[in-house]
Amino acid sequence: MLESYIDKNGRITLPKTIQSVLGVQPGDRLRFVIADNQVRILPVRPINRLFGALQRKGDARSLDDIEEAITAGAIKN
Repeated sequence: MLESYIDKNGRITLPKTIQSVLGVQPGDRLRFVIADNQVRILPVRPINRLFGALQRKGDARSLDDIEEAITAGAIKN
């Protein structure tokens, strides 16, 4: 079990283990969710950290290829 304390200004120090589990670093933001008399701490992910999260395997498609596929799908239906 990990513990921390609240200083006189109401701030807490997040133990390194918790920072590691959440994947956060100094300057990151946290969200606190209160439910059933418990508090969950969730990292707020900045949009720039999502870069590459939706990687696609294979070659990139051109806009012409995409439009052609859309047209072909519309014709079938």
